Amino acid sequence: MKTDKNRCGSATLWIIAWLLTAALAATDAYAQAPFYQGKTITIIHGRAPGGSGDLRVRAVTPFLHKYIPGNPTIVHEYMDGGGGRKAANYIFAAARADGLSIGNVGGGVVANAILGEQGVQYDLDKLPFIGSPYSATHYLFVTRREVGLRNLEKLRAHTGLRIGAQSVGHTNYTLGRIFASILGLKETKYVTGYSIPERDVALMRGEIDAITNSDDFYARNPEWIEKALVDFHVVMEIPKGEKHLQFSKLPEIDTFAKTERTRKLLSMFRLFRLSGSPFILPPATPKDRAEIIKEGLRKAFKDPEFVKEYRKVVGEDPTPLLPEENERAIRELPRDPEIVELFKKFAGAGPLPAL
Repeated sequence: MKTDKNRCGSATLWIIAWLLTAALAATDAYAQAPFYQGKTITIIHGRAPGGSGDLRVRAVTPFLHKYIPGNPTIVHEYMDGGGGRKAANYIFAAARADGLSIGNVGGGVVANAILGEQGVQYDLDKLPFIGSPYSATHYLFVTRREVGLRNLEKLRAHTGLRIGAQSVGHTNYTLGRIFASILGLKETKYVTGYSIPERDVALMRGEIDAITNSDDFYARNPEWIEKALVDFHVVMEIPKGEKHLQFSKLPEIDTFAKTERTRKLLSMFRLFRLSGSPFILPPATPKDRAEIIKEGLRKAFKDPEFVKEYRKVVGEDPTPLLPEENERAIRELPRDPEIVELFKKFAGAGPLPAL
């Protein structure tokens, strides 16, 4: 009986030791589980859904899911308003800084801060910029074919062209006014309040006559080219000298710049746009979680499958800015007071300034 008791006691001790070991192992495994496992990241867009910025972010999303340890669910929310200012203000001051909120805004957010525009409540130098799926782009001045402005001579002779855009201060609005001024267009009118899809429809319906848009429009509207529904007049290359295969024969807007002041204005616009469509974080996001997201973007941008997905979704090749490049681009932005004031006039609602 004594032997049986000893055996029973030994077995009991072995079971207890095994249970303790298993419990410690489980605790250790739990402690080592990635923070993002089982979590949901919300990407807050500074735009309405359906436009090129939305498509660019959606092309990145599967790869963020893939490369952030724990493979979190990623959802999208849209906070349109003020050319991205509303979303940037929210990310800067109101979004939870727990690593589960990421913003994505247009380059106008950068320009608005440098220009000191009304409604900017974020500090550009404190807002973490962590990368963009594109930096190089081409902007085109486009008119509806039915308006009959087949060439620059007819465009310049026309009076009262209605140019559509999202909002006063939006990138497409500002550049549309710069194009109009440099080309010497007469009595242009600006119609705002559209999302990008709404503006595209308005152009085809004849509610507006012209738009300025980046070259990704044909991913949304390939029939514009296939059915010759629009005419293309000039292009702005960003960076300068980078030719677009399809639009390389169009005149570059710099060839019409007659003064150093105008050339500086165009240079400022280019440098603003090199920020692309950046991802941003709440400033107080823990450094370790911010670095996880940055590393996820680095790996996403370098994945050959991302290039394929981006081409399929957006209709162009990505030209990504890595997090460190994005941060450097913000630090090196020009802040020439004279050109800032000139740019502000083009971004505003007043009459076109003289160049």
